[in-house]
Amino acid sequence: MADILRTTAGVGGDSEARRLLRERDWSATPLGPADSWPPELATAVSMVVSSTFPMFLAWGSGLTFLYNDAYIPVLGDKHPAAFGAPFHEVWWEIWHDLGPIADRALSNKSAYFENMPLLMERKGYSEQTFFTFSYSPLQDGRGQVQGMYCTCIETTGRVQAERRAAFELALADALRPLKTSADVIRTASTLLGETLGVDRVVYGEIDLAGGAFVVERDWHRPNLPSLAGSRYASGVFGPEVARAGRSGEVVAVANVAVDSRTAAFRDAYAALGAVGYLLVPLVKAGQLVAFLALACGRSHRWSDVEIALARSMAERLWTAVDLARAHAALRAERDHSQTIFDTIAEGFVLMDRDWTVLQVNAEGLRLSGRSAGQALGRHHWDVWPEALDTDVGRMYVRAMNERVAGRTEYLHPLPGGGQVWLEVRAYPSHDGGLVCFFLDISERKAAEEKLRAADQRKDEFLAMLAHELRNPLAPISAAADLLKIGRLDEARVRHSSAIIGRQVKHMTSLVDDLLDVSRVTRGLVTLARAPVAARTIVDEAIEQVRPMFEARRQHLAVDLPDPDATVMGDKARLVQVLANLLNNASKYSPEGRRIEVGARSDGTRLLLSVRDEGIGMEAALTTHVFDLFTQAQRSSDRSQGGLGLGLALVKHLVELHGGTVACSSAGPGQGSRFDVALPLADIMKETAAGAPEGGLAPAAPAPLRLLVVDDNVDAAATLGMLLEACGYAVEVENDSRSALARALAAPPQAALLDIGLPDMDGNELARRLRADPATRDMVLVAVTGYGQEQDRKAALEAGFDHHLVKPVDMEKLTEVLAGIGR
Repeated sequence: MADILRTTAGVGGDSEARRLLRERDWSATPLGPADSWPPELATAVSMVVSSTFPMFLAWGSGLTFLYNDAYIPVLGDKHPAAFGAPFHEVWWEIWHDLGPIADRALSNKSAYFENMPLLMERKGYSEQTFFTFSYSPLQDGRGQVQGMYCTCIETTGRVQAERRAAFELALADALRPLKTSADVIRTASTLLGETLGVDRVVYGEIDLAGGAFVVERDWHRPNLPSLAGSRYASGVFGPEVARAGRSGEVVAVANVAVDSRTAAFRDAYAALGAVGYLLVPLVKAGQLVAFLALACGRSHRWSDVEIALARSMAERLWTAVDLARAHAALRAERDHSQTIFDTIAEGFVLMDRDWTVLQVNAEGLRLSGRSAGQALGRHHWDVWPEALDTDVGRMYVRAMNERVAGRTEYLHPLPGGGQVWLEVRAYPSHDGGLVCFFLDISERKAAEEKLRAADQRKDEFLAMLAHELRNPLAPISAAADLLKIGRLDEARVRHSSAIIGRQVKHMTSLVDDLLDVSRVTRGLVTLARAPVAARTIVDEAIEQVRPMFEARRQHLAVDLPDPDATVMGDKARLVQVLANLLNNASKYSPEGRRIEVGARSDGTRLLLSVRDEGIGMEAALTTHVFDLFTQAQRSSDRSQGGLGLGLALVKHLVELHGGTVACSSAGPGQGSRFDVALPLADIMKETAAGAPEGGLAPAAPAPLRLLVVDDNVDAAATLGMLLEACGYAVEVENDSRSALARALAAPPQAALLDIGLPDMDGNELARRLRADPATRDMVLVAVTGYGQEQDRKAALEAGFDHHLVKPVDMEKLTEVLAGIGR
């Protein structure tokens, strides 16, 4: 204990956690006396207590819970009793969420969660919270997991703010096209009710003359009656509630049966289906004019977030309802009364036939950047001269002269600098003037610009993809034409076959890249983690790209001061990362240039770097180079450029390994540098022995009897001929029912089935073969163009033993068939 306190001394003063460590009698806990704690526990406790970041650890068979001062606000009133208690007793109410995570950590696996929802009880009531946290195992000196530790950040406020912003944006979008107040109330009430999960949302207005309130419209669950059109006396729900409403106070009742303000009137609330009740009054000019009421059929404590959302909704609803009514009145009577237009949420300007500005509402003055004194009574073109020779100016002139309505969008410069996009509408008035409305659409225009940029990048990508796919088709077509002639010698046949094979492999690689980046970005990739040494990553990546370097006569320099630096990762994926970076460096470097690859350790991370003397890039591109579909400038022969997938894949794979990747360049023509940082593993030596590599597996001594089934006649015939050339006895069928009959009559040892067969697909054919005793033990291989993970699972569930994607990798296929022979 003394060592722990001495290690943490001077870090943040004498903290609460250190005081509890010092005063607690640990001999009565599963940890035992503090002076007997193992060094690993003492070190972990020292680290946690000294940290200014919210952290805790749990150690031993009972997972004794220890934490630092920064974690105390997370606990709320669970502190200080939680200090030294069993982990599962501290967070009993969310143990169904945390228990599996703890089990994962105790099985020596780290875990990371972002914005995880947790229903916590730390303030005397249930509270919806959100946390981002990372769990990691703690080991003793023998490498055995004895506990775990966690760092966390509470993100409740941010998540709730984002959800509120999303709700308000959805509400604004939903209300914008509506024309009637009934539609506005119904749409807004529905959105709020479904978002908050309540049972009823009521919008009502006050009848000042009758001293009552009227429910305009309500939203409710299907099992409740509608209250639309109902009329209630002001005191029917209790005088205290009525008084609070008149004064503009929000009334939040968790349970109407026990709250002193409502208990005597619970029958009135029961008629609404309300146990939990929230009233948000709207007071304008000192007068209660409307209200928004929310009801739950169960006891419910209303959170500050829910109350804020309801208040915001009430104000928006009032404004939207008023706006809808104002527009309706305008369409019906063309009444330009100042009283009406002062209530609308759009900018409004009224001009007479001589262009004199008669009226401007507050929103109009705000959006146009003018004051009332600068606008009222003056000529329109003197107030806004910048609009004269623009689309909006020409639209105004046309509407005034031709007496036709007009609409346009206008980028309006503000007097103090800056600009705002406005949607402007002009209508001829009955007295020869103009009525003009304008709305701020800056956010929409910004979103449209982003969509245009994304669409342009998509079009460039598709054009490049089409180019990439057409390129190999030309030599394939030419080689096929040569083979069709039938008068070629054996050498030219082999040459043509090699051309087709290379180009098909190139096209397959393109398709694999597309599928790979799709799987990674959608989180469908599972890493096969194992210790991987820097030497292995560098050597295998260089082996993959060496032909490209040799073809371009480029010089590769390798700097490997820490060859045994080891990371826990998926070897194939890490090799893919470095190979992609080397491929990118070669692609964007002229022939004969030098490219450097390095790998070193800084004590905590493995640092991989690739530096080239290529075309470089602008500083602006370095921040977007890892974005999907981002491409450098392409040349006509495509020696530069690409599909924009490789670096996006690099970023996602590195982040899956808990690392980072960065790009830098001194500018165009000055080369580029890519740096990857990966966390080092505890084991600093690669122990896994690599399997020896070999060529195609030889066919079995006795020819295997194979059945090939594919409705594509050419595909079935060519695969059959290729297998016969390898020494197998092959039968070919082009429909599933004939194949089933042949297999049952003379069962082969293995069948290669296409999945996309007409009439009866390959999966159904496989199920029928498995169901018959004569063919039950046959080896079934799916040979298909459906290569997604769900396709592979469906095939295996149908009874297939193996799943191969077209075009078939013959090395893999012959390995499968050789296994059958053995």
